[in-house]
Amino acid sequence: MIRGTQICYQPSERRHSQSSSTSGWPRRDFEWDFDEHVLACVLWRALEEVEAGEATATEATGLSRAELLDILSCIFPTSFIHGFCMEEWNDAEQGMEEQLLRRLLLKDARPADPKSARFAKIIARRALRDGHLWQELGLVDRSELSRLLATHFPRLAAGNTNNMKWKKYLYHKLCEAEGFSLCVAPSCQECNEFKSCFGSEE
Repeated sequence: MIRGTQICYQPSERRHSQSSSTSGWPRRDFEWDFDEHVLACVLWRALEEVEAGEATATEATGLSRAELLDILSCIFPTSFIHGFCMEEWNDAEQGMEEQLLRRLLLKDARPADPKSARFAKIIARRALRDGHLWQELGLVDRSELSRLLATHFPRLAAGNTNNMKWKKYLYHKLCEAEGFSLCVAPSCQECNEFKSCFGSEE
């Protein structure tokens, strides 16, 4: 609850399909429901920044005005949209770092999936914040970020075999892609900053 605005949503009817079981109960599409949960978490964090005067909704999410309006109007109640100060929206500018992160994510996003493309933009923007990435996305814990990345960027996520912190991992992969390294240690185990990359994110 933020200044009287509560984030709640009901998964759309179109995201449910009739089960083939004899029970007759509808079968939920858990992937859609999880995606909507993530979007609700991201928008909650965005709304915090909007109300604190730290960013507009487009600046907080990395999405364009059109993309944000589409998400809000399709998933969330109209009363919730007004909290985002729509009159202040402009398409957010991207710095070079954000562009490189987007490119990295989009390279391994699920083909022709607009949801994956939007999550690439959101993750790239929120990765620029100071906190752990799952926290800056407003998620409940790190496991939710792991699930999000495994769902929409499966090949990229599968490469994190040593359970590196996700933001560190993304920048590590970015450095690899650009042909340079920010780390001079011969191996992770011999690095003085080992806990910075692999320690707890709680």
